[in-house]
Amino acid sequence: MFTKRITSLCILLLVLFTNTINAEPVRLKMATTTSTENSGLLAVLNPAFEEKFNAKVDVIAVGTGKAIRIAENGDVDLIMVHAPGAEKKFIEKGFGTERLPVMHNDFVIVGPKDDPAGLGQAQSLKQAMEILLEGKHPFISRGDDSGTHKKEKKLWETTGKDPQGEWYLSVGQSMGAVLRIADDKHAYALTDRGTYLAFMDKISLTVVFENDAALFNPYHVIVVNPDKHLHTNVELAQKYIDFIRGEDGQRIIREFKINGKTLFHPDVIK
Repeated sequence: MFTKRITSLCILLLVLFTNTINAEPVRLKMATTTSTENSGLLAVLNPAFEEKFNAKVDVIAVGTGKAIRIAENGDVDLIMVHAPGAEKKFIEKGFGTERLPVMHNDFVIVGPKDDPAGLGQAQSLKQAMEILLEGKHPFISRGDDSGTHKKEKKLWETTGKDPQGEWYLSVGQSMGAVLRIADDKHAYALTDRGTYLAFMDKISLTVVFENDAALFNPYHVIVVNPDKHLHTNVELAQKYIDFIRGEDGQRIIREFKINGKTLFHPDVIK
C-alpha cells in the first residue's frame, strides 16, 4: 500500500513537471509602429523577453495613430509609439497608466543621390521644406496618421502652406513601403533613421537633410489602463516594460546595428 502511494505520488509529480515544461506561453498583445518592426529590432528584442518569461508577444505593427486607437479599444495590453503629443492625449483621456521613455533616434529627409532639389544646401529645416513646396519636387508621404506622418505635417506647418498637387503623393503605407515607393519614383520622403538604415542596402535613396533639433524622435511605452479595460494583462505588460527598460533590454537596443550603424539609442541605461 505504501509503495503504491509512493508510485502514485511520483507519477503526479512527473505529470506536474511535464505540464510545467510544456506550458503554453502567456500571450502579450502590443501595438507598435511599423518603424520598430521594419527596423528588425523587435525580432531581436522580443525573443529575449519571451524566453525569459515563457511568453509570446503578439505584435500589431501599424502607424502610431492607429496603434493608439487599437489601445483605446482595449485590443492590446500596451503600446510603444513615437508621437509625444498623441501619447500625452492618450494618457490625459485615461487610456494609459504611465508614459515611459525607452529609446530614441531621429528623422531624416531622404531623396535621390543627385538631390535635384538641392536640399543638401538648405540652411534650415524650414528652408528645406520650402524648397520642396516651391519646386514641387516629388515627395512621398506616409499619409497614415503614424508618428512619422504627424511629424511631417508639423514640418509643413512651418512653411504656412499645405502640400498639394501631383508632386505630393500620400500613400497610406508603412515606412518601409514608402522608402521603396520613393526610390522607384526618384522622390523625397521623411523617415526615421532606423528604418532607413535597415533598408539602405535595398534602395538607392540617400540622406539629404539631417541633424536638426526638430527631427528628434523619441519612443515611449504605455500600459493600457485596466480601469478602462479589465481584461488587459497588466502584469505581463509591466514585465515587458521592465525588461526593455532594464539592463538586458537596453543593452539589446544599444547593440542592435545594421552594417555597423546604430539604429536606436537607449534612453534609460546608457
